[in-house]
Amino acid sequence: MVAGFCSRLRIRELVDAACPVRDTAELTHGQVIEVLVANRLTSPAPLVHVQAWARQWAVGEAFGVEPELLNDDRIGRALDAIAPHLDQLVGSVGLAAIEAFGIDVTRLHWDMTSISLHGDYDDAESGFARPRFGHPKDRRPDLKQIQSGIAVSSDGAIPVFHRAYDGAAGEVAQVIGAMQALQRLAGPQQVLMVGDSKLISYANLAAMIADEVGFIAPASKMFISAQTLAGLDLATARPVDYIAARDAGKSADRRGVWHVHEDTMTLAGPRKNDPVLRLRRIFVHSSARAQAAASARAKKLDRAREDLVRLERGLGSRHYPDEQAVTDRITAIGRARRVSAYLTAETGTDRLTGKPTLAWHFDAHALDAEAATDGWYALLTNLDPRQADTEQVLRHYKGQEAVERRYQAFKGPLAVTNLYLKNNRRINALITVICLALLIFCLIERQVRLALAARGATKVDGLYAGRPAVPTGKLVLDALAGIRLIPGIGQSPPTIPQPTDLQLHLLDLLDIDPRDLR
Repeated sequence: MVAGFCSRLRIRELVDAACPVRDTAELTHGQVIEVLVANRLTSPAPLVHVQAWARQWAVGEAFGVEPELLNDDRIGRALDAIAPHLDQLVGSVGLAAIEAFGIDVTRLHWDMTSISLHGDYDDAESGFARPRFGHPKDRRPDLKQIQSGIAVSSDGAIPVFHRAYDGAAGEVAQVIGAMQALQRLAGPQQVLMVGDSKLISYANLAAMIADEVGFIAPASKMFISAQTLAGLDLATARPVDYIAARDAGKSADRRGVWHVHEDTMTLAGPRKNDPVLRLRRIFVHSSARAQAAASARAKKLDRAREDLVRLERGLGSRHYPDEQAVTDRITAIGRARRVSAYLTAETGTDRLTGKPTLAWHFDAHALDAEAATDGWYALLTNLDPRQADTEQVLRHYKGQEAVERRYQAFKGPLAVTNLYLKNNRRINALITVICLALLIFCLIERQVRLALAARGATKVDGLYAGRPAVPTGKLVLDALAGIRLIPGIGQSPPTIPQPTDLQLHLLDLLDIDPRDLR
């Protein structure tokens, strides 16, 4: 199955065109990269014992590659070879996916994540993304990291573009480069770029407006103050007929309610002669989000209150013998429980006993001001109202979960966690291999769902614990993992011994015959 998708994406052909080998070579770089993509999808573990894996997984039959040739040195040389050509390969394979599978790329969702690394990488090679300390998503500040950005289509959540970045690169500064690459990928079609708050800066928005690229992104507190959100009136906002995915199976009275209010805002540039940008500003209120914010605030106040009561009981003890120790503890509580904005405390020393004293309370006005913002956030866009009304802008933005879901696969089923390679050149190349695997992972899911839809169905019988389930890339791969192949001998064709009904059904939906070997 993976070999079939690699063939449709022309991975071997494109790699070999960019990185030719000598005529005496036993393997081309394209063959090795295809095999590594299959390895990431079937055995997401460190790249060791690849030869044993290749023998077990019929790589010789499926790809025409002798397993014994896949030693560590050959794999490393293939990664070294493709590293200088990654941008070309990413664009070419992305375009091949769009053409071969008919993917609509008029709306693309962009985001970045970090990948932690083991190793120092002090002598990182220039010209490639460098491992550095940064702000890791996995909360491992002790490890250097590399960053990766992907763009996912709204059509099937297909990651048609990716790029590696320095570990300390700021996300805001990468938007224009990504936008230009997505424009080249989409061709003459107008692109709508959806992202998180890191998409928003004057330079980014000005560049997108100048290039006639649409955008939708939430505004951070730098652009929309808490006072502005607190001043909004839910009674004047318009309800919209939007149902969140998490509420799809709930009764109407248990679903979240959404309201929107639209106006315009202007954004001035850092220089006096910069043109002022005029943007649509859409305030969104989610009842579920408001409830979650209120619950979270109540929990942290309760935890802070417990800490403060415990501190009061310990005044004058060996842990809090004086006023300074009490003050330090209050500061620590405010920081750990995130209640510094509301906590008011006065410390002193009792003249008679010499023990420290404490009086504290939570500022009701500060709490009320924060509660007034619960559930509200603002979206900024340059879309013409005739292209997308207020409700449609919200729906476009809510599709951003697609890129987050793909990063879950990136770090889950494909097991991209902490990496250790010889140098940053190979790190960059391996990220491309992993992203190509993610592309196929997502295409498998999309193809099965489209085939089901053509038959008037949405679920595959027996796919999850013997029950019907909506197909995902992981479920499909898991179901097909147990399939076996007996290679053909002489004039006898290859055969599949005792495939299950589920396996046959999935192969039919994918329109793939495993006996059709290279």
